[in-house]
Amino acid sequence: MKRVALSVAYMPLVDAAPLILAEEMGFAATEGLSLDLVPAPSWSSVRDMLAFGRVDAAHMLSPIPVAMALGLGGVATALSAVSVLSINGEVIGVGKRLEARLRATGFAFDFRDARAASAALASALEGRLTIGVPFPFSMHVELLRYWFDATGLNGDRIDIRTVPPPLMADALTAGEIDAFCVGEPWGSAAVEAGVGALLLPGSAIWSFAPEKVLATRTGWAETEPHLLGRLMRAAWKAGRWLATSSSHTTASEILSRKRYLDLPSEVIDRALSGRLTISQKGEQRTVERFAEFHHGAANFPWRSQARWIAHRIAARSGLDPATAADRAADVFRTDLYRQALQPLGAEMPGASEKLEGAIQHPTAVASASGGLILQPDGFFDGRIFDPHNR
Repeated sequence: MKRVALSVAYMPLVDAAPLILAEEMGFAATEGLSLDLVPAPSWSSVRDMLAFGRVDAAHMLSPIPVAMALGLGGVATALSAVSVLSINGEVIGVGKRLEARLRATGFAFDFRDARAASAALASALEGRLTIGVPFPFSMHVELLRYWFDATGLNGDRIDIRTVPPPLMADALTAGEIDAFCVGEPWGSAAVEAGVGALLLPGSAIWSFAPEKVLATRTGWAETEPHLLGRLMRAAWKAGRWLATSSSHTTASEILSRKRYLDLPSEVIDRALSGRLTISQKGEQRTVERFAEFHHGAANFPWRSQARWIAHRIAARSGLDPATAADRAADVFRTDLYRQALQPLGAEMPGASEKLEGAIQHPTAVASASGGLILQPDGFFDGRIFDPHNR
């Protein structure tokens, strides 16, 4: 069968794995597709390539299509987030100077306690703190600001600066930033380069945050529903395969290739296994479900997650939160997800929205087969986001 070529933009990150592996492991081929994977130097490049028709789909930060729907960012093309590619998978780290000050206070770098980490940062700061993030509209920014707001770390002392993920270690070395929040493997790369230490995983702030989505132009999704469905199924199959521990060695070796991440496979495996080396001292920490690609309906584009993102962005941008949330909910396309993945027997929650942060333990919920168990999605401060509490 002749395969249809689709172009897909991505950033060189571990969480691009479902798309890379869809092509490399033959999941795309079984759907009659050939993926032309186009690496990008920055998230603005990914956004622009998709918005202006250079590619058909993209690996994308979950807040980007939401921000665009709110008229922010300077690009007006309507985008749809048709599935979630990955949950969590980011790390917060500090440069060597700040690491030394934190250790001088007795901070243990336990990699779990977001409140303790915030308190230690506040006591170790001398002047302002400049933190590198991959993009202004990113889950990295939302997690950092939520963390700071909830712990009282004075936002007036914080500067957030955009740095492309592969350049985060260089920015630390140059003294342009003091700390960072970035997707793996670039936090581990900073540790390997001897310029940083890891402070927290993103999951210590929100245990089930939608990090990357599969995004398309809304117009393309409506005119090419069959091609889109095939792409979604290929990525979903790859994520299911990746979610098994037996796949990690092969996946790490593929991702390590020069054309993809161009880093040692053992560094990449840390993110897939959740066994992270957090400092040059060789200290290791294990994070259960550090990055999730499949289990617990991880790929389902919950409209309530889009509403949470919109509420956060609207509050900082002078927009009406309720109106922003309604616009954002239409961006996360549960309708297209159900249509494309139902034929595979994918677990589908009975609802398209939920109380974000309310699940503290693995919980069975209403679904088509009755076998869906959602994973904990709590925020570190115990708050719950009701998507319809105006």
